[in-house]
Amino acid sequence: MSDFVDLSREERALYNPAFTALLAARTVQGHQTQYGRPCPVALAVLGAVMALQPAVREKLPRTTNAGVSRWVEENRAVKVAMLQNATALAAVVRPGLLLALQTTLVHCTDQGLLQLPTGRLKKVITGPTEELIAIQKAAHMLGRWLPSTGSMSTVMTLLGVRP
Repeated sequence: MSDFVDLSREERALYNPAFTALLAARTVQGHQTQYGRPCPVALAVLGAVMALQPAVREKLPRTTNAGVSRWVEENRAVKVAMLQNATALAAVVRPGLLLALQTTLVHCTDQGLLQLPTGRLKKVITGPTEELIAIQKAAHMLGRWLPSTGSMSTVMTLLGVRP
């Protein structure tokens, strides 16, 4: 029996570097919109990783006013999903982030933070399917919401993942 996993066409679309680059950029865009400053690299990866998971997206709060720590406590399935999937999905997202940097979709500051250059990404989120739109919106929201708890190490600890 082969260890080869045949990904569906939709899965290949989700896990390709161009789309994960877009998700990292949407996370950076959300962070910049909310906080007016560059975004930590760990947040760009974490936002994309979380947005790619349907089990996480379904549980996201409707507003950024919800507390992250309370949300994680009330949605233990999210922590389980992150424990199971974060490492593998981060390995999929990192090449996308590299592509985003190489194509100047995002820019790395002298402090090692990510910034979305003006005019590089439209504010209106569109896509060929509702799922692709929902994933992008989730990444954007996560960029705005996750830092509300404090440091990225705190957020990652709450979610049960390591940088």
